[in-house]
Amino acid sequence: MSDVSTTPSQTTSRESWYSFIRWFDSWAGLENMKIEGPPKFDFIRSIPFIAVHLMCFGVYWVGWSWTAVTVAVAFYFIRMFAITGWYHRYFSHRTFKTSRGVQLAFAILGGMCVQRGPLWWAGHHRHHHIASDTPDDVHSPRQGGFIWSHMGWFTSQTHYAPRFKSIMDFYKFPELRFLDRFDVLIPILTGFAMFGFGSLLELCAPELGTNGPQMLIWGFFISTVALAHGTFTINSLSHVYGSQRYETGDDSRNNFILALITMGEGWHNNHHYYPASTRQGFYWWEIDVTYYCLKVLEYLGLIWDVRGVPEHVREGKTKQESDRVTIKRPIDMSIPVPTQAENIPA
Repeated sequence: MSDVSTTPSQTTSRESWYSFIRWFDSWAGLENMKIEGPPKFDFIRSIPFIAVHLMCFGVYWVGWSWTAVTVAVAFYFIRMFAITGWYHRYFSHRTFKTSRGVQLAFAILGGMCVQRGPLWWAGHHRHHHIASDTPDDVHSPRQGGFIWSHMGWFTSQTHYAPRFKSIMDFYKFPELRFLDRFDVLIPILTGFAMFGFGSLLELCAPELGTNGPQMLIWGFFISTVALAHGTFTINSLSHVYGSQRYETGDDSRNNFILALITMGEGWHNNHHYYPASTRQGFYWWEIDVTYYCLKVLEYLGLIWDVRGVPEHVREGKTKQESDRVTIKRPIDMSIPVPTQAENIPA
């Protein structure tokens, strides 16, 4: 037993110091991370998240241009694909396979989204599927309300910690551990790159009417905030508004509008019913742009073993039921019943 006692003020100071250090090293003091007990808002740790939102007000000083807005929209959808196709359907659910190099490339692109590292993101998402809408679910609107499910959960001390035990299959890659631990590095480099891109356009194509500061605000900060809240709607709105095709034991719902915003993630009830599928829009009319993009990557040979939706799953049947129907159907079709049989008395 140590002879040194720790006062509450010393404990608070140490926690505040760690919260600050974790801006740069999200794994700092892992052994001291609070992972149990009631969630508590960690203001210091959340300052970068708040700052990204406040930077959007810079639009009043930099103005706008069609070039900057176009880049912001394009970067939104490029990064949404990184979240939906890779952080979610690959790292969280492993619904297809790829090479280590391509895995790293899209992990870096995912890091540009400013939604933490791939291990943290996927580890928490896997836990969500295990405990969906139960008291143990980290972001259930049924348990914590809309604000909590939308963005409150990840500002708490208990959920800033990664769930390594849930993601050991990817934890073995040192490059992914580096990106996860120093998750601020890629966003910072992305911000500087966006500023440099705007400055280059101002120099080489002044007729486009943009510059470095404007491109930084629109292309990075505004686009990032829109991307964040678009992603968060699947945790919050997709468990409140929409239709339920399948009984999943939770509140997951299908929502066409959210599917457009998130490139296919709005078919959330489908996904909770069969998360092993790469495709979340189970029918052709359920638009799933992420799936279409992944099929292009499959055609190019960058990914493979892309999982579809078995017919019996789509129809809400067990495989045994589907097999019985498949066996019975050709027999019924091969032995036509004469119409005279209708007049035969029972």
